[in-house]
Amino acid sequence: MSTYWGHGGLYETWVDFLRRWSAEENLDPGALPRLAQEDFPGETWERFVLHLGEALDSRLTAWAERLTEALLAAPDEFSAGRELAQARAGLRTVRAMAGHPGLPESLRTRFTELVDGQITDLQRQLERRLDHLAAANGSDPRWVEQRRRTLRDNALTETLTPSVAGPADPWARTHAADRPRRRVITD
Repeated sequence: MSTYWGHGGLYETWVDFLRRWSAEENLDPGALPRLAQEDFPGETWERFVLHLGEALDSRLTAWAERLTEALLAAPDEFSAGRELAQARAGLRTVRAMAGHPGLPESLRTRFTELVDGQITDLQRQLERRLDHLAAANGSDPRWVEQRRRTLRDNALTETLTPSVAGPADPWARTHAADRPRRRVITD
């Protein structure tokens, strides 16, 4: 059996953390101990998996509600794009918890796939809402297409692909030595 942490052992340490994390307390998940399924009786492990699933669901639900409100309140596409970009930080936090290195590999894989599926589904839902708005009478088709472009340019699904060197800077200049030489024609 693994070493116990806290007063109630590994289980209580994790469950307490998950409850507080799902309530959006600012906690450091790096201090959580490693878990192994064989450390717990079957029923205890099943309860732990339920706690983890509920915590992830709670954070995703609260996150989605805030994003929806922010997008509805966004006065322009720049603001909507900013809200989407900032929302990805919340998704990264949820994905990090689903894939926490203290969880057994099978559990990390299972919950990361579930979270990724929900992220993909939410992106589709947002785009479908625009399709419904486009079909409705009275909706400005230019606004709908601008919002569709904003949703796609700031896709929530960007969180599903790990960034190796961070986001590319479209304004970055190429060093002169990296550019091909130009041929200058003079009279």
